[in-house]
Amino acid sequence: MDFGTWPELLVVDVEGNGATPPDLVEVAAVRITAGQPVPQLCTLVQPPRPITAFATRVHRITNHDVADAPRWEQVAPAIQASLQGAWIAAHNAHVDYTALSRHLPGWEPAGVIDTLRLARATCPDAPGYSLDALLAHTAVPLDGIPGRRHRAGFDAHAAALLLLDLAGHYPTWQALAAVAVPPNLPGAAVPDHEEQTLW
Repeated sequence: MDFGTWPELLVVDVEGNGATPPDLVEVAAVRITAGQPVPQLCTLVQPPRPITAFATRVHRITNHDVADAPRWEQVAPAIQASLQGAWIAAHNAHVDYTALSRHLPGWEPAGVIDTLRLARATCPDAPGYSLDALLAHTAVPLDGIPGRRHRAGFDAHAAALLLLDLAGHYPTWQALAAVAVPPNLPGAAVPDHEEQTLW
């Protein structure tokens, strides 16, 4: 795989407050540069509604942790500027894409890579397709990633390493994207209808 042919790509991860729909409490993005993950941004966000106990059990972010964090409207411009015009990638990407799209009106990435979809096509023998299961299956080294699992910065970095590992199975960016972009999301191939009729 020639990483020099890749478009601008950021692997993203968001954590929510447990509300429906969720307010964001943490956002991270890791840029892929020359085949290497480079942390781009990671910020806590003070949500307009409290973090539920269930959400805190998952990501361990408490209401106290975000009490002095910036509100979404304070960080949104910088986040949108970082993502503007770029592809994004995430594990189970429709979740992150939907959350970011709802919080960034008018923003749309150039395309969306789903490492879950990519892994199902690339590793049919994997025992599971959660991020943890795939990291174990591929033996991707996680040494040196700051933070911990279920925090946005760690998960975005880990998903970036998984993406780079899976990319080694594909000869070109186009071949990878053909497998990894979910239908109906930006970057998906448009079906070629050779013949259209009224019937």
